[in-house]
Amino acid sequence: MKKILLYTLLIFSLTSCSHLVEGLNENPNSPTNAAYQYILTGAEVANIVLHTGEPSRKASILGGYYTGIDRQHLVYTRYAVSTSSFNADWNIVFADVVSNVNATLNALETSGTGGIAKGIAQTLNAMALGTAASLWGDIPFDDAGNPEVINPVFENQDAVYEKVQNLLDEALSNLSAGVGRPSAGSDIYFDGDPSSWTQAAWTLKARFYMHTKDYEQAYAAAQKGIQSPQYSLLSPHGTANESANLNYQFFAIAVRQADVIVSDFFTSLLSADPAVNPNIAAYRGNAKTDETARFNFLFRLTGLGVQPNIVDGYAAQTAPGAIVTYQENQLILAEAGLRSNGFEAGLQHLNNFRSFMASGGYLLNSGNAGLKYDPYLGADFESGGVENVDGISAENALLREILEERYVTLFGQIEGFNDVRRTLQESQVRVPVSPNTGDQLPQRYLYPATEIERNTNTPAVIPGFFEPTAVNQ
Repeated sequence: MKKILLYTLLIFSLTSCSHLVEGLNENPNSPTNAAYQYILTGAEVANIVLHTGEPSRKASILGGYYTGIDRQHLVYTRYAVSTSSFNADWNIVFADVVSNVNATLNALETSGTGGIAKGIAQTLNAMALGTAASLWGDIPFDDAGNPEVINPVFENQDAVYEKVQNLLDEALSNLSAGVGRPSAGSDIYFDGDPSSWTQAAWTLKARFYMHTKDYEQAYAAAQKGIQSPQYSLLSPHGTANESANLNYQFFAIAVRQADVIVSDFFTSLLSADPAVNPNIAAYRGNAKTDETARFNFLFRLTGLGVQPNIVDGYAAQTAPGAIVTYQENQLILAEAGLRSNGFEAGLQHLNNFRSFMASGGYLLNSGNAGLKYDPYLGADFESGGVENVDGISAENALLREILEERYVTLFGQIEGFNDVRRTLQESQVRVPVSPNTGDQLPQRYLYPATEIERNTNTPAVIPGFFEPTAVNQ
């Protein structure tokens, strides 16, 4: 219960922050009033930490976005990790998100409430457990977050993904019930709107089908996923330091600015300025693409190097954090469409995404300076075309561009690390992230020392840092 109270208190200071809890116990449109509402809020705050805080920062170092240059972040860059390096991340998933979701579900059952609120809680649970499976492989599912189970049983990664999909199906059924909408303010993402949650749940289904390389199912799910930017699931933030964007807290408030910079590899993809770009030949701009606006949204130059834009961009104080977004859904359609339905489907969806970007996309400060995303033609991917200077097949050239677009768009998110591992064997098209040291890229988070020491069901043979999880073998 201590965790629940902690996150409930945190949310009371979130996003300017009175408007999040104002009218919490009022009853517009007959929403349900029950104790679960406070626990739900705590679970959602913890979910923000999981997807936009330190766990995603670690994944971004391992996935090539960031370079850690001091303290523990240097350890991740050097791959000198130990089981204790991931204690906090495991705790965020299971003690903070999943335990609070389970408490929410128990409170809902006690109050006789189902429907929308239950669907929201189930979607949060699926999101957290699917993310955990992607990072660790085999994890507890049925026993996850249950304080009465001292030694949770680990289930294999494939089975967990199947159960996550089933849980999302249950969530979708409950979200369509038309009753049980949570009280105003208790759901800090969509204020209980079932349509928004339904679209997010479908995009999550598509995301997890991508993890398991079931591209046909991913394409079908994404067609029901987030339909416009207004339905993106984002973390809300405010002007108080304690309610600020978590990257702002790290790079602007905490004394951690000297710990992490943007990697030379990622800088080279986006900077059009030879004075900034360490490898201008790798810049992904061309006659149809100018990445200047995106670079300026994401980054700024500091005395340490390239770092996130804390002034008016990606890591600004009130900037929302990406968790499940329209842009991700569009790029699932592009990649899964190409893989399952062919070249024309992939190209159409990529151009839909580029049209979105040409109008400003998710670049909150873009204006018109350096903003250019003209539509591609099939000829651009033929041998000798602007996107195929090395003479590979048109299909592979298009897939390469889509994967690179996904990598750039998912900057700072766990999904970028997932993509790097998922496509590692596709040498002709994968984003060429190189190991920081040695000749292997990291493949997983290590099981935490806290779990190894306390849970007798932890696998007897602990998988190594460079050992792929089942879906990436």
